[in-house]
Amino acid sequence: MSSIQLAKADASVLGRREQILNGLSRALRSNAVICDEAGLRAFETDALTAYRSMPLAVVLPRTTAEVSRIVKFCSENNVKVVARGAGTSLSGGALPAGDAVVIGLSRMNRVLDVNFLDRTATVEAGITNLGISSAVAHGRFFYAPDPSSQLACTIGGNIAMNSGGAHCLKYGVTANNVLKVKMVLMNGEVAELGGDYLDPQGYDLLGLAVGSEGQFGIVTEVTVRILRQPEGVRPMLIGFPSTESAGACVASIIADGLIPVAIEFMDKPAIHVCENFAKAGYPMDVEAMLIVEVEGSESEIEDQIGRITEIASRFDPKTLRVSQSEQEAAAIWKGRKSAFGAIGRISDYYCMDGVIPLGKLAEVLKQVQEVGEKYKLRVANIFHAGDGNLHPLILYNANDEREKATAEECGAELLKLCVDAGGCLTGEHGVGIEKRDLMGYQYSEADLLQQMRVKAAFDPQWLLNFGKVFPLDLQNRFAAEAAKNHG
Repeated sequence: MSSIQLAKADASVLGRREQILNGLSRALRSNAVICDEAGLRAFETDALTAYRSMPLAVVLPRTTAEVSRIVKFCSENNVKVVARGAGTSLSGGALPAGDAVVIGLSRMNRVLDVNFLDRTATVEAGITNLGISSAVAHGRFFYAPDPSSQLACTIGGNIAMNSGGAHCLKYGVTANNVLKVKMVLMNGEVAELGGDYLDPQGYDLLGLAVGSEGQFGIVTEVTVRILRQPEGVRPMLIGFPSTESAGACVASIIADGLIPVAIEFMDKPAIHVCENFAKAGYPMDVEAMLIVEVEGSESEIEDQIGRITEIASRFDPKTLRVSQSEQEAAAIWKGRKSAFGAIGRISDYYCMDGVIPLGKLAEVLKQVQEVGEKYKLRVANIFHAGDGNLHPLILYNANDEREKATAEECGAELLKLCVDAGGCLTGEHGVGIEKRDLMGYQYSEADLLQQMRVKAAFDPQWLLNFGKVFPLDLQNRFAAEAAKNHG
């Protein structure tokens, strides 16, 4: 996928490497600075593995004060900075640059406070998403957003990309579940955004920070909402004779006023791969399948399942099965949560991330199939159908440069389909480098310049996560002008 251009390293910074390394070592303990080639190799890419770039150095702080010292040093020495959690970004959001220092937050993984009365937990940015739920499970609470990578991905990365997950249909994405963050700005200042309750007075800077992809500052601490575990939950499997009928069923469920906890979609290729991996009991004779999960008291669950069954019957389902045990429910979700890894066992793939209006779901799914056929590539569909967040997986051979380029072209066309349908380029994976050059398809240059002015207010030297989000040519022009004014 070589058509995506990476930001060029600044030769003047590379020439000062030893000086920079010495400064970083003074700011931290010696074992917290990685500068050898073998050590740096572990940080050269994220989950968008088609792109690699060795960073100038990696630092592993343990406290907000250490992050502040690192960032202040980098600002004073005009060195770019990239924040990194677990490196699970599928858009190249944590991809380093050759003239940048990677600040790895994985050692900052403590639970700082749990308040069951106020239903909040305060944690450091390096804790895993699932680690938050584990920390409050003894009180029968949980943290709602649950991306498929929740076992590995960190809350800091979730905030950067505004991650969602299967259960965001009912509980919302990261932005709906974060109350406050502690963020280190590029001058080393530590700012607190948000408050101890929803919608504090003043400018909504927290809303600006969540989903900003490391463009404004580095989040080191987070206060999240925790929720009481439901009385009961039950998933059901519904298999359909076509992807269009499954898509139409999703739209009808939402239109009827039902808000299940989750509605997940798989097409035939995805069903077969996931069933072979997880042995979850998925129907193998259908073209598409929905996992619909409901929760509440037993009477509430029965009522919702009855209504969903009636709606699904309008679309001639080939199979409908309701989970009868915790073990069966766990197997159903194991198949879905393991989907990306299961497909990775049989092929390289390019995972897309776009959003469409639910009313366009059946139409867009048909168009996705047509685009795959046009490029002669297999496309497996696994996504959060309830909120229209599509994740087409384009299967290709990573060792074939021509096929890699074709996969990228196919992916770009699929994302344009989402925009044309009235949706947008990303739901939860972020823009990163993957969708950076498509931003002009969704936004005018005036829109992009206004977004860049907001970034410049936080990062006047353009040192934070440079080369991401905004088209590179526009970004280079803007950054050069900012550097001139800053100098």
